[in-house]
Amino acid sequence: MDIPIEVIFLDLGSTLIYAQEPWPPVLARADQELVRCLRQAGFPIESTTLSGGFDTFLDAYYAQRGKDNVEPTTFVFLRDMLAENGYSRVPDPILRRALGSMYAVAERNWYVEEDAISTLASLREDGYRLGLISNTSDDNNVHALVDQCGFRPFFDLILTSAGCGYRKPHPRIFQIALEQFSIQPGQAVMVGDTLEADIAGANNVGIYSVWITRRAESSDPSTALRQNFDTVRAASAGTLPIRDGKLKASAQGAGSGSDPSTVLRQALDISSGQVPAIQPKAVIQALSVLPALLASLRQTSP
Repeated sequence: MDIPIEVIFLDLGSTLIYAQEPWPPVLARADQELVRCLRQAGFPIESTTLSGGFDTFLDAYYAQRGKDNVEPTTFVFLRDMLAENGYSRVPDPILRRALGSMYAVAERNWYVEEDAISTLASLREDGYRLGLISNTSDDNNVHALVDQCGFRPFFDLILTSAGCGYRKPHPRIFQIALEQFSIQPGQAVMVGDTLEADIAGANNVGIYSVWITRRAESSDPSTALRQNFDTVRAASAGTLPIRDGKLKASAQGAGSGSDPSTVLRQALDISSGQVPAIQPKAVIQALSVLPALLASLRQTSP
């Protein structure tokens, strides 16, 4: 790499933490809590009104988000939905409290990956600065999870789509993160589980991308790309080299003489030949191998 890596950006959900229970029943309970809080505050709203024909309020929110990757937030969505149903002057503190109660139900379903804390500590000991970049419908939700999981001492920056208004893979959220650290894209690495948001988003602004696959729908890039054909087709094309972090996340492996781009091209041998690849520069199955992968990158830097 041309310049030393200084900052590691990490995704939150399915990268540092994982969901234990399937989401539909959790979101149903969260809906009940949202309605309970609003009714307790004097707004006798029905859950079916808040869900807008979808299963839950959050399902309705996700359905209305545009493809422009702008994040309107559930605060604005709830305020507008209540106004449309005759409650136009709901005080902000009541909205905030109701949303906080709703998200608290969902927050209890997130658990820390067993190697998350040790990996974050190792990265800090190695001299890296750390930033969290998370897509979320509510900024407070991510900050609550960060504190719940004990992550805050490790991070110099916690940046959310709800906080800045842009959702990964929008370039602006990555640019804001780079500006906060006063670094160039080549000085950063992005680690995440989602091909479109984390990998394509990082690639598009020149940040070195590391795909963590243990919570991905498929750990095989070709399968994942087939499953997300429309997303992949809309993403930027072009061949980017990959180090097979899953097999060679060590100083010796990553510095071996094999051509890593060949490994990826073989993995992405899609029969249609029409799918432009969202290609991570490295693939890992666990966070625990990340320090070794980064050390290998340091060794191969000029």
